[in-house]
Amino acid sequence: MKKNNLSQPIYDTKVEGLDRMIPMRDGTRLAVDVFRPDAEGRFPALLAIAPHNKFLQRPEVMEACNNQPAWSPLWCGPAEGGDTKFLTSRGYAHVIANLRGFGNSDPGDPFTDETRNDLYDLIEWIAQQPWCDGNVGMIGISWFGRKQLIAAMKKPPHLKAIFPYDPCWFSFKDMYPGGLIHAMLFHLGKFSAEVAHEVRLTPDEEKCWEEAWNNPDYRMYTAMFNVLERKGKLGGLFFKHLIDPYEPENIEELEKEMEKVDIPMYIGTGWYAYTYKCHLFGTFRYWDGSKNAPFKKLLLNGPAHLPRPWIAFHDELLSWYDYWLKGIDTGIKDEPRVKIWVMGANRWRYSDEWPLKETRWTKLYLDSWERLRWEPFTPSSRDGIDAPDCFAQMPLNQTTTVQKLRYVTDPLPHDVEATGPLSLHFWAEIDQEDTNWIIILKDVGPDVSVQTAREGEMERPKVFEREITRGWLKASHRTIDENKSLPGRPFHPYKRSTQKPVAPNEITRYDVEIAPTSNVFKRDHRICVEITSLDIPTGVAGDSAVEYISYHLCSSKTTVHKIYRCEKYPSYLLLPIIGENPG
Repeated sequence: MKKNNLSQPIYDTKVEGLDRMIPMRDGTRLAVDVFRPDAEGRFPALLAIAPHNKFLQRPEVMEACNNQPAWSPLWCGPAEGGDTKFLTSRGYAHVIANLRGFGNSDPGDPFTDETRNDLYDLIEWIAQQPWCDGNVGMIGISWFGRKQLIAAMKKPPHLKAIFPYDPCWFSFKDMYPGGLIHAMLFHLGKFSAEVAHEVRLTPDEEKCWEEAWNNPDYRMYTAMFNVLERKGKLGGLFFKHLIDPYEPENIEELEKEMEKVDIPMYIGTGWYAYTYKCHLFGTFRYWDGSKNAPFKKLLLNGPAHLPRPWIAFHDELLSWYDYWLKGIDTGIKDEPRVKIWVMGANRWRYSDEWPLKETRWTKLYLDSWERLRWEPFTPSSRDGIDAPDCFAQMPLNQTTTVQKLRYVTDPLPHDVEATGPLSLHFWAEIDQEDTNWIIILKDVGPDVSVQTAREGEMERPKVFEREITRGWLKASHRTIDENKSLPGRPFHPYKRSTQKPVAPNEITRYDVEIAPTSNVFKRDHRICVEITSLDIPTGVAGDSAVEYISYHLCSSKTTVHKIYRCEKYPSYLLLPIIGENPG
């Protein structure tokens, strides 16, 4: 980056208008705030649009609680539309709008073609204003990020580039990670029911609602029922996703639409954004799908949630838009296209591709005595213990104890880097027709040598452990499409037609996609895999990386899980090793 070439903060901020009601093609009006440099002339504009209250994006709010980490009580998630004073002082107009159906905008449904048309119309309206030079970009995190991709698919002529961070995907794959119902659905749904428009259900949706209402797994969660009870009153932002997860949007059509993105794109996320799967996996889906973008960059950071109000990476954003909207040579096109934060080593890695070309796909085998080994099973390597490992999990309304199996390598002889997609492939038996598989990858410190994996077997000293990433799979969604699967990325269709109950007490293969990551496991550390079927919300005070691990709906039935790992049923973790392999 040529920092000396970046736009400098030479302007004051002028309020061009607050709550301006801008008509769309069908007459619906969007509420818009406009801020611009306090100077004569025309400037490029950056649009931030989402359902979140746009008041939270105003400069006075930004200044009142600036740069709050995610564990702070002053952290405000929706304040993610960009720093107005940073932008206007450097010669950009900042336009903040609410989607139809939210804030002071007219009523409407956020999941319709009309909303997509709104993005086109608003961008073209901005380009025609006397304070705009006709060059428009977009800005923002999460929903603000998603709308940038949707806008690019609509191809408004004056949209020149986008910079989405943590863009939501909002498909079954991401709102129901691995087929498990994510708590975000009903917690955000509970919030959004207070602000969303009224939605009447179709006969098919009524049937889906009745199935959800009578589902015994749902009955343990009062927050779920708080959303379902609003049927026929207020739709809620995710209500349709909750009652009929397969068909709230035509996802295959959306994937095809991504090929229409033909403007420069700089997209980013954090490794720990797997806690809200739609952010991390959404970023990679947009990255993979935007095959026709003439130039694109990928930023892979660490934390799940950046500080709020959002100001992080504004220098990167400025370099991006100075180049594409102002024509300044900032050096942004000369840099490697992929920028990766490597945890453990705490350094940046640069590449021009993802996954990395030098990846060595390496198997770590689950073994007896809860070990992970680099060598495959052979007759001579057997220690005579072929009996499966086992745990029984009671439902959350009977216990808060999470049962799990834990597999750990020997101390590593040297640093080992894993960067890229990864997956767990294993054989298991359950005594019910379904369960949740939750896979946790950990970096375990050197003192673990005096610790066993079995509770109560000996005194367990406190040791360093850091969760790296997770994966999920509902057993009934185990079907994979081999033609669409890649190393570390088994492809599950997640369709109603491919969902199949498990045959109880029958050994079955499972392939679990684990969220991509980048981590160096240091010398004398150990790689650890945990297998469980229940997660509960956790948080680590003062840790910006894992301030919150969300949870998923568990089964209402006590379930026995048996994991097989032997010659006949080899179970293994597939790792994207970069550099030397300990095996």
